[in-house]
Amino acid sequence: MLRLLLVLVFSLGASLAFAADPPTGSTLIQSGSSPLSIPAITLSTDTEGQQEYSVSLQILLIMTALSFIPAFVMLMTSFTRIIIVFSILRQALGLQQTPSNQILVGLALFLTMFIMAPVFDQINREALQPYLSEQMTAQDAILKAEGPIKNFMLSQTRESDLELFVRLSKRTDIATPEDAPLTILVPAFVTSELKTAFQIGFMIFIPFLIIDMVVASILMAMGMMMLSPLIISLPFKIMLFVLIDGWALIMGTLAASFGGT
Repeated sequence: MLRLLLVLVFSLGASLAFAADPPTGSTLIQSGSSPLSIPAITLSTDTEGQQEYSVSLQILLIMTALSFIPAFVMLMTSFTRIIIVFSILRQALGLQQTPSNQILVGLALFLTMFIMAPVFDQINREALQPYLSEQMTAQDAILKAEGPIKNFMLSQTRESDLELFVRLSKRTDIATPEDAPLTILVPAFVTSELKTAFQIGFMIFIPFLIIDMVVASILMAMGMMMLSPLIISLPFKIMLFVLIDGWALIMGTLAASFGGT
């Protein structure tokens, strides 16, 4: 994720050098008539005909992009499926605040980094490093970084979900899934992730539900109807989860469910 964040902000270094020594042919648009005023926009054209903007404008764009980082982590990576499964697992165990939300989010975040490591390595190899070595422009690097992310989301997105959003968008120029833009691919990916997460959560919930039903039946047969079955079944569910090494099974299953990455 740190590498992907660098892809969004690596153009700042080039703009800083440009601000220190503007090249010939650059255009300055100043915010005021005073000679001490700071240029609002500095526009220059490089040898390849591509335009670069000033530090002021790039900082504004970078700060705006940073506000989308949480949305990117939640909706364009494996984080969504992992955190939903963890939440359903805690509910199935009957534990309200244990593990806490902070622990679950932190665990989901680092498991996401583990699963997404090949994607981030590809972005670093194909986009970030060529840009840092001045082999491609910032715009080309960002477009190059978009490819691995789209491939990851396409590998986890159901065709029916993608077709749904293509139909809703009324786009007729999308011939293959690879042609789908992020505005269509992201909601389709999230829809597929939600469905997959609830399917995994359903399978996790069944064993603990059986324990609750058995304990409730025994208590009713003994005439202890005033005693909550959850109080009695909770230790048995925790013991069962520990004996089968539940955390390793859950995290291993989640990591294996992204086997296509």
